[in-house]
Amino acid sequence: MLMSVIEPELASSVYGELAGARVLLTGLTASGGVDVARSFADHKARLIIQTPDLSPDLVELTAHMAEQACEVRMFDEPVHDQAAAVRLAQKSATAFGGFDVVVNFIAAEQPVGIADYDELSDYVSDTLLPATQITRVAANRMRLMRNEGLILNIVSMAPPADAREMAVSSLIRATLADLTRREAQAWSDAAIRINAIGPRSMDACGHCLASEPEIAALAMYLASRKGRQLTGQVFDAENASLRC
Repeated sequence: MLMSVIEPELASSVYGELAGARVLLTGLTASGGVDVARSFADHKARLIIQTPDLSPDLVELTAHMAEQACEVRMFDEPVHDQAAAVRLAQKSATAFGGFDVVVNFIAAEQPVGIADYDELSDYVSDTLLPATQITRVAANRMRLMRNEGLILNIVSMAPPADAREMAVSSLIRATLADLTRREAQAWSDAAIRINAIGPRSMDACGHCLASEPEIAALAMYLASRKGRQLTGQVFDAENASLRC
């Protein structure tokens, strides 16, 4: 329903207020999240990119984005625990004096060798843990520096091939939704918005995001003035792969 309301606005893809915005992108790879990064670069934002895979393709893409963006910096230190999340937030805040937007890209895969529900729950928790840590550290940094901002967690996952994979996908989305609601409520007093994009739920109806350009358009909308009333929302992405 919500996507149906804002869908006409997504065609207006130019948001002048994002020029110079300080944007932290984590988990970016050459095959995931590039359109989102390009959109911020095209709006002349200042980008800090954290990548777990500093491939030649990503280096080339970053060089291209640097021609459009106001500024681009890159970190390739992995973020697997609270200490690494704190270090990344501190580096980013030092580099640009804080940040206005944080987008965490989370590549979720179907687990192998899971024997029971407890193991599956642990797997889902581990998958979302780095982004959860970054969300909390970044939100705290925004609050300390009195920055109203957006944190967007984007989970990409291949379409389920059978009932088992559908169950895993549904559990990931349900956990993401619960996390998003709780974090949005926790940081609402500081005008920090927490939203997410995840695999399509089984009972989803209406429009679902079907491609990375659509995901990028929504990310820009949420980061702009038009999206400042939206928090605690999880948007469905059908075939939620960020691969170009």
